[in-house]
Order: sequence, then structure tokens, then C-alpha cells
Amino acid sequence: MTAFDSFPLGQPGFVTHILDRTAHLRGDDAKLLALEGRGDARAYVVYRDSLVVKQEAEGPRALLTIDEALKFGANPGTIFLGLREDAPVFGMGISAAAAEKLLPRTDVAVTELRGMAMQGVVPPDQLSAIAMAKSMVSWHQRHGYCANCGTRTAMKEGGWKRDCPNCKAEHFPRTDPVVIMLVTSGDKCLLGRQKQFPAGMWSCLAGFVEVAETIEDAVRREIFEESGIHCAHVNYYMSQPWPYPSSLMIGCTARATNEDIVVDRTELEDARWFDRAEATLMLKREHPDGLAGPHPFAIAHHLVGRWLQTIPGPRA
Repeated sequence: MTAFDSFPLGQPGFVTHILDRTAHLRGDDAKLLALEGRGDARAYVVYRDSLVVKQEAEGPRALLTIDEALKFGANPGTIFLGLREDAPVFGMGISAAAAEKLLPRTDVAVTELRGMAMQGVVPPDQLSAIAMAKSMVSWHQRHGYCANCGTRTAMKEGGWKRDCPNCKAEHFPRTDPVVIMLVTSGDKCLLGRQKQFPAGMWSCLAGFVEVAETIEDAVRREIFEESGIHCAHVNYYMSQPWPYPSSLMIGCTARATNEDIVVDRTELEDARWFDRAEATLMLKREHPDGLAGPHPFAIAHHLVGRWLQTIPGPRA
């Protein structure tokens, strides 16, 4: 099985849920402490965009025992993610100094999450829980002080809330909605390139939903701003949690009403139309010019793949 086989159509990374979040346990400090002390308790240790993994003969192991996590230098505060087959699973952070001490070791590694996921090193059924851990650890690191009065806040409810002891404000983690869309016109689809993409890679257009904006309006606005293309018939396909740092990718399709592209060079390096034959070769990594579509790890791949499976319709 290749890394591509790990993400069949309709199942990008971070969408397979294996945890029972058991939110009713978050307010029971005594119960959470008991769960953390159980021998079957496990944790994902997050450092920025990387995971601390145990190196074993079978390959890297991301799910650590609590003792392993603490011995590697993880911060003692745990975030309760939920239960996996009745075993408690937590998220933990680690400081830069502690992570740096691990670098010379051979029994443990600090490895970039996205690369491991795309290579199939981390089992796909663990990625949703890892996304939870990564987003939550990042949120706590960025929200240690009350936005209302500036006082240091305290972690509560298993890590799913921070309370201000001064002004009593309650702070909860947020998810940023992002629309990502495949624009089509007859037998062609519109893909774009960003400067940071690997050479030859093209993907769907995307952008954040703005305040007081519907998903449909965000799709139409982002497409027009980045490519000059007007769209109609916006439809929802599926969503994908994206823990960089904490977004929800809302996958949509839209039909173009014009085809003359005007690229916004501040957003994109380029944008162009691809026909079905070319898009198929790109997803298969068989394009004669070395062009490639998005990896199956990302929802953009599944938007293109689903379109390629549909029967061509009439031009708009």
C-alpha cells in the first residue's frame, strides 16, 4: 500500500474519527486525573507543526504513554481528547528547549506532521485525534492571557476552556472557516499555483470566510478576487479539519460564467484551465510535463477526483 492508497476518494486526512470525545467528562477534574493515571492512557506530544514520536523497529510511534511523554520533556498540562476503545487519549505540548534536547537522540524524533501523514507513516485513523491535539496545543500557547483584561488565564475543563481569574471571562478554542473550491466550465477545471507550492503542483483556489459572510458568497468572492472568474451554482461537497493552526476547510464546487482569467499576483503565482485528460494525469502523477495535482491527503485532491468521476455536463 502506498501513501496515496491511504486516502481513498472522499477520505482526505484528518477526517476519520476514532475517538469518543466524551465531552461530559471535561468538567470532572477528579475523573480526568484518574484517567491520566491509568496504565492505558496515551498522549500525542505536539511541537509547533511536528510530533514527538518514539522510534521503533516497526516505524515511528506517535501515540506515547504518559510516562514516555513526560520523560521526553512534554509539559505536564494535558488536554483531554477523548476515549479510544475506552482508553483515555490526551494532547500535550513541549517547549522549544525540551524539543531541542531530543534532536541528537536515536530512540525519539521530532518529525513534521504533514510530511509523515503524506508519506503514510502515521496511520490515517489517528490523524483526526492528532489534529485535535495540534490545534488545541497551539490554541493554549497563543491564548495564555485574557484578551479582555490581560491577566494570565487558567486551563479548565480538560483543556477545552481557559478562565480569567480577574475579570471572570471564559475563553474557548475557535475554528476558522476556509472555503476551498473547484471551479468548472464545461469540460475544464480551474486550478491555481501559489509561490510556496512544490514545483509543478497546482491546486484548488481557497480563502478565509469573512465576518458576516455566507459560504456561498465567500466562494464567489474568493474566486473572483484571485482569478477574475464569476461563478454560479455553488454547491457543498465535504469538509476537512486543517490544524494549521485550526481551520475547517469547506469543500465546494462552482460553475464559471466566464473563462477569461485575470490573476491576482499577490495571491497566486498563476491560474489556468485544465481539461479532464490533463487533470487525470496530474492526479496520477503521470503528466508528461511533470505537472501534479494536490496530494490525496488534502481535500483539494478529492474535489478534483470527484469531478473527474462525474459525467461531463453542458457548458454554462
